[in-house]
Amino acid sequence: MAQDLSSLVEELRRAGGDSTSVEVKAAAGGLPDSLTPSLSALANLPGGGTIILGLDERSGFRPVSLANPQALKQGLASRARGFEPPVVVDIGDGTVDGAPVIVALVHECDPSAKPCRVASSGKAYLRGYDGDFQLSHLEEQAFIAVRKPPMFDRAPVEGAVFSDLDPELVDTYVQSVRRGEPEGLGKFEDRMEILRRACVITADNVPTVAGLLALGLYPQQFFPRFVIQAAAEPLQGAPAGARARNQAKIAGPIPHMLDQAMEWARRTFDTFIVTEADGSVHDRYAYPLVAFRELIANALIHRDLDAWSAGLAIEVRLRRDRLVIASPGGLYGINVERLGRDPVTSARNRQLVEICQHVYSAATGARAMEALATGIPLVTEALREAGLPPARYFDSGIRFTVMLRQQSQIPSPPTAPSATATPSLSGRDQLIYDLLAGVPRTASELAAQTQLSADTVRRSLRALREQGLVRQHGGRGRRTTYQRA
Repeated sequence: MAQDLSSLVEELRRAGGDSTSVEVKAAAGGLPDSLTPSLSALANLPGGGTIILGLDERSGFRPVSLANPQALKQGLASRARGFEPPVVVDIGDGTVDGAPVIVALVHECDPSAKPCRVASSGKAYLRGYDGDFQLSHLEEQAFIAVRKPPMFDRAPVEGAVFSDLDPELVDTYVQSVRRGEPEGLGKFEDRMEILRRACVITADNVPTVAGLLALGLYPQQFFPRFVIQAAAEPLQGAPAGARARNQAKIAGPIPHMLDQAMEWARRTFDTFIVTEADGSVHDRYAYPLVAFRELIANALIHRDLDAWSAGLAIEVRLRRDRLVIASPGGLYGINVERLGRDPVTSARNRQLVEICQHVYSAATGARAMEALATGIPLVTEALREAGLPPARYFDSGIRFTVMLRQQSQIPSPPTAPSATATPSLSGRDQLIYDLLAGVPRTASELAAQTQLSADTVRRSLRALREQGLVRQHGGRGRRTTYQRA
């Protein structure tokens, strides 16, 4: 535990804040009320998580004195019983910088009993990047839906007819099946029988969800939010009030959406002129296109198709220092720790995966997917070759997010004219401080730029004001902005 705890704290200090699976509380004055949502959220998180009592995040995760550690442990165990079902925690002692802390390992709630709720209020919480958020009714349905194997991609699409399938995509699909599976699905001479047995259509020739998404003329007629919403952060020097650039809604069947997503990346990603070892000069994209394609393909094929997620799109956000891809539905049949390490080919949408192995890009002729569990290792290798940090994966249970980063994610603080050093700041406080170098900004604008929650931004602003680094303008009833002191 000592070695694991030491590594964990070092990682938190480098990141400048809590992680998805780790929550830190100072607890100098006793157990905080905010511990209750954290217990629910970590119990609902795939793999569970860790709570550390006795570290102060605002001081760089330095230890604080705990008045009565035994009472804290007893109180934590008692509070864990106040959930439905009760939260299972293993509570122990640890040491950070020579000072004692309390470490609680929160076990994941059994999926058949999720979401884990606070017994007194009935509320359930979800873990985010930087905090705990109460589940909406729709999100609760997502947890309930995964209690049994998903079969949504096999269902017929109400109102759809056979002519809603793209004839060219269907022809290519049937030809590929006959080439690739001559002794299996491809042995049937009647093409309609192939389509029925592959669950592209039902026995009554009605397209299924999987068939329409992979081979449809315009699936969004029936699934308006089965789209990719892509946008990039405005470049420096953009007009005041600019909120996004290259915003696009990408629609169509899956192979066409893949092609459109790649075209969006080519015209949106920054490019650099690099000299290779052999002396040749090439343009290199800020993020490897092969990695981006693999992540988009995974999002399209593995996103949740249940009714709860029908109103949610896949989102792609390009920031100046990172690329974020988020899709509805958590991982299925595997966890983040095993992702890319174990050759697991589990799939939420089994029929859609089977169909897409025989679906090809019109632009490149490449398969939409290969289902050999090589995609994530391919992403890892492409990022390594490009000199970028490894991808970060976040699974909240009902939402899966991938973050690609540039090498320097948080810029160094500028030197003041007086050569007085800026006080040591946590990563998040430093990021907020750096963004306030120009025009005054509101808390909402800072939250949008950093992808932090509004509460987290306000905590950072409060800490910066207390250190005399930031001034507040405005107040109650007026627009409130912040800028460097």
